[in-house]
Amino acid sequence: MRIRDHRADDEPEINLVPLIDVILVLIIFFVVTATFDSRSVLKLELPRATGEPNDASKALSVLVNADGRYFVDDREVLRDDLESLKSTLAEVAGNDRQRPVLLRADARTPHQAVVTAYDALGQLGFRRVMIATAPSPKAQAGEAR
Repeated sequence: MRIRDHRADDEPEINLVPLIDVILVLIIFFVVTATFDSRSVLKLELPRATGEPNDASKALSVLVNADGRYFVDDREVLRDDLESLKSTLAEVAGNDRQRPVLLRADARTPHQAVVTAYDALGQLGFRRVMIATAPSPKAQAGEAR
């Protein structure tokens, strides 16, 4: 009786289906996370004004939404009091008080929230504060000519 070795008949195979599934999930994950934009998180309706836009690419961004909540760059201030805003501004900005600050407040923001932001910036020593506005409809119509 001849005893055969069945191991020689078994061909090793690599199943690619799980590998393709994992790669597709990773691609979808990276595509979705790459499209996140901090500006798309908050919907702000900026007040209208005429004037030339300034270059604010290096500015510290302070956002105030319609409910009066504060956001410094990409960090949300958990409470809406002056001390919390000052501590978050100090953490994000570090020791650089010469850095320009771009204050972006929703047009529907309570005036007290904007005053509190100005107060916190002034107490910390920031002197170069700009307010973000949207171009007025009249200015846009004049540019179209």
